[in-house]
Amino acid sequence: MANVTVIGSQWGDEGKGKIVDWLASRADAVVRFQGGHNAGHTLVVGEQVYKLSLLPSGIVTGTLSIIGNGVVLDPWALRDEITKLRGQGVEINADNFAIADNCALILPFHRDLDGLRETAAGAGKIGTTGRGIGPAYEDKVGRRAIRVCDLAHLDKLEPQLDRLTAHHDALRAGFGEPPIDRERLVADLKEIADYVLEYAQPVWKRLKKVRKAGARILFEGAQGVLLDIDHGTYPFVTSSNTVSGTAAAGSGLGPSAVGFVLGIAKAYTTRVGSGPFPTELDDETGQRLGERGHEFGTVTGRKRRCGWFDAVLVRQSCAVSGVTGIALTKLDVLDGFDKVRICTGYRLRGKILDYFPAHAADQAEVEPIYEEMDGWHESTAGARSYADLPAQAIKYIQRVQELIETPIALVSTSPEREDTILIRDPFSD
Repeated sequence: MANVTVIGSQWGDEGKGKIVDWLASRADAVVRFQGGHNAGHTLVVGEQVYKLSLLPSGIVTGTLSIIGNGVVLDPWALRDEITKLRGQGVEINADNFAIADNCALILPFHRDLDGLRETAAGAGKIGTTGRGIGPAYEDKVGRRAIRVCDLAHLDKLEPQLDRLTAHHDALRAGFGEPPIDRERLVADLKEIADYVLEYAQPVWKRLKKVRKAGARILFEGAQGVLLDIDHGTYPFVTSSNTVSGTAAAGSGLGPSAVGFVLGIAKAYTTRVGSGPFPTELDDETGQRLGERGHEFGTVTGRKRRCGWFDAVLVRQSCAVSGVTGIALTKLDVLDGFDKVRICTGYRLRGKILDYFPAHAADQAEVEPIYEEMDGWHESTAGARSYADLPAQAIKYIQRVQELIETPIALVSTSPEREDTILIRDPFSD
């Protein structure tokens, strides 16, 4: 059976939640492989709306859901999210949910440091969610992290605490903050340990068994390729690799397990937070896209910046992440426009570019080159086949496909799971 890896092909917020939910209903296991609780998925199932920020989307349907080792885990956020979902009738137990025992933890002082840095950065603000994701990844790479498995051995934590406090106390002093309260930290960890350990295990081993049985595995990415620490709009990026290849390292299954790579892209473009955005529209059109698309972050509630579809960026995302096919979402938001535009290239100081440059100064200066097409006034909302779409909407989809040099695998026409035009089934390959 084929596995599927789902990733965002823009700056996140592409409507991955609906697509992942739709795929999760047909998968045997769903795996989160990077990021933390800074990325959110909104799932609409009938009359019920679920807002997830850490748990894999499969948990709503009772599918085996796994948090892989590539994720940084806030144990208190995990507890709150599980409590909220159980209140909505979702069953979560050790049979359908597991956490990698080698996940690094997000701790209270990580959140503190995140906020202190952003406040002090002034014009250099990244626009983080302030949830401690970046500092937690720094400690992981710096070999200072406290991991899930450490919760079972808190009596042996002193050497790790020495490494942590040697680093963080110096940083905190620079911000005029007191040293880490080690006793309080250990007490907090003791209080949450049993809750987390109920689900902790070597998930690579469980996934190996699942794969050997021929089951379908869905790897659920967070954020988007343009927020990748290497391939994104650095420094306005997240702190992990968001590309499809991370599914291998972040789950413990290896590169052959990644399978069909489904990139998610909106029929236009949005971005939350700071950073370059070549097609951003600071006008009535941008306002209209935001209002029609209900463009507010699932986790933060922050208003998203809106603009026309940028084929250059999505083509680049597809290339660096090995995208097999694209799921085009929110097509219905473009209903009613007399004209629609697609960015096909950039001008930078007199030169024409067919890629997005790496340097932040160049990224800020590029000017989009647009191709304009007639829009459509008929509704695409709820369409479930090409026959239900206006001719101009089909032309738009086909032109997007040509420009990004990647086939469209499916088109989403509303938040509802069934309102999907399937062109190529990711699980059939």
